[in-house]
Amino acid sequence: MSSVLRIGIYYDGNYLSSVSNYYFFQHFFKARINIEGLNDFILYKVAELEKTSLQYCKITDAHYFRVRLNAANAKELNKLYPDRVIDDMLMQEYITAHYLPSIQRKEQKEEAKVDVALGLECLDNAIGGRFDVLVLVVADHDYVHLIRRLTLLGIRVMVLNWEFKYTDDFGIDRDVHGSPELSWHCTYPLMMNEIIEEGALYGEARVTNIFKPIEIRSMVKLGVEQNAKISIIVNLNKEKGYGFIQHYPDNIFFHFSQMAEIAELELLEEGDTIEFNIGTNDRDGKKMAKNIRRING
Repeated sequence: MSSVLRIGIYYDGNYLSSVSNYYFFQHFFKARINIEGLNDFILYKVAELEKTSLQYCKITDAHYFRVRLNAANAKELNKLYPDRVIDDMLMQEYITAHYLPSIQRKEQKEEAKVDVALGLECLDNAIGGRFDVLVLVVADHDYVHLIRRLTLLGIRVMVLNWEFKYTDDFGIDRDVHGSPELSWHCTYPLMMNEIIEEGALYGEARVTNIFKPIEIRSMVKLGVEQNAKISIIVNLNKEKGYGFIQHYPDNIFFHFSQMAEIAELELLEEGDTIEFNIGTNDRDGKKMAKNIRRING
């Protein structure tokens, strides 16, 4: 009889967020990463590579590490609701969240804190025998040392890596990629952007389910063009007729006069998913959302 294959999954939340933002704001998918679907994909790939039945693959240890704003700063930047959405998602998947305090203008130090915290937690649980295969969703070269130590302990390591380039809304070229040394030292390297593109082309459910179903359905229903955006409302003032839409790196202003369907104003609520284009305010030339459509449901 086959024994259960215990799987640990450790997420660098900052890296996962950058990947999710790319697919949501830059890629024509216009959809966010769905952790439930990503975990299902991981189980399938581990079973395939370990040559065992999916029935015997179980996630026994899952952790999510991320630098996060304090309550006051999050409220000021309208990020309280998105933070709660992430918390709900992690709770539903029984993933333990580890949040580290954000320190302004010390980004490199923040990343180092995540590296150290994740590595220590992972190594401690590995020594404690909590998993046979470890899956890392990370990008930093510093994790090579963790992978080498885990290999010494007899643990197989899978690394999920994305590579993509794009120009953001401010005209700045962005290049996101994981350290090639991670793929070299791990047991099972997965180039996720290639797997996703190929899987989406052939409609593989295990790949398309990596993204949130409501966003995929909305994209198909509306025929979203590549220059359109999809996001959520994070702040709404119905009395004054305006609100803010979640948009990286800063939330974007919108006015009710820019709604494509005026009849939907009464239905509009914070947290609603919407489609919009980015334009400029005629009065001051500042960036604002236009051609707004509510796509919930």
